[in-house]
Amino acid sequence: MNISEEPIALKEIASEIHKFKSISLEEMNAVSLMKRTDTKYIIHVNSLAPILDDLQKKYQVLEIDSRRIMNYSSVYFDTPEFKFYFDHHNGRVHRTKVRQRKYVDSELTFLEIKQKNGKGETNKSRIEIADFELDLSTKSREFISKVTGQVFDLQPSLWNRFKRITLVNLKDNERATIDINLTYSMNDKDKRYENIVVVEVKQHRFDRKSMLVKTLKKYKYNPYSISKYCIGIVNLYEHLKYNLFKRKLLKITKISL
Repeated sequence: MNISEEPIALKEIASEIHKFKSISLEEMNAVSLMKRTDTKYIIHVNSLAPILDDLQKKYQVLEIDSRRIMNYSSVYFDTPEFKFYFDHHNGRVHRTKVRQRKYVDSELTFLEIKQKNGKGETNKSRIEIADFELDLSTKSREFISKVTGQVFDLQPSLWNRFKRITLVNLKDNERATIDINLTYSMNDKDKRYENIVVVEVKQHRFDRKSMLVKTLKKYKYNPYSISKYCIGIVNLYEHLKYNLFKRKLLKITKISL
């Protein structure tokens, strides 16, 4: 799909998600899953509408102020040596990501820390902040040190924007986020993925019987480990080593055609 065709795909997606029953933010909190297993999929944007059509009877869609497609903006932090990036690149099972995320439509901003453990689980900790802090406040630095048990020299490393649909299955205690229009920027450089959709299934433990997992398999999409942060870093920092991500970049390029 070329850029001029993009609105057609988005229009179809918007039409499909408005066929779902809605769920409020308060109701969704029953499936907050701050400690969970995340399973990612990379799909072409043209596949999303038919996949959503198959899921309507089993899932609800998050709705806030009559919106079902939400706008998100994030800034990631890393050390001057890009420790968090290289921990992922080098295959460390214990990994950390630090970011500030603005839920644009809700006008809420959080400092969020995601930690991966050796069991493949993700622990997410966060506190609300007034707005983006490119120079981290004392309170934010203390929160990061308390959660991670370490003191890092952190600076902004990547901006990321996207639109998100959130699906919820209360019966199976499952959530899924669907990220569209991923855009990265930093230091006057930018990269946009118009044709790629990142689907992330969030469960206490990966369940192949999930309707979403089965539907994605029906359309020949299998789990694919990927870090949105690392892909952005690779695209905008050409001097950084990315040998172990080359295959992933080729996969993304192939899917986007």
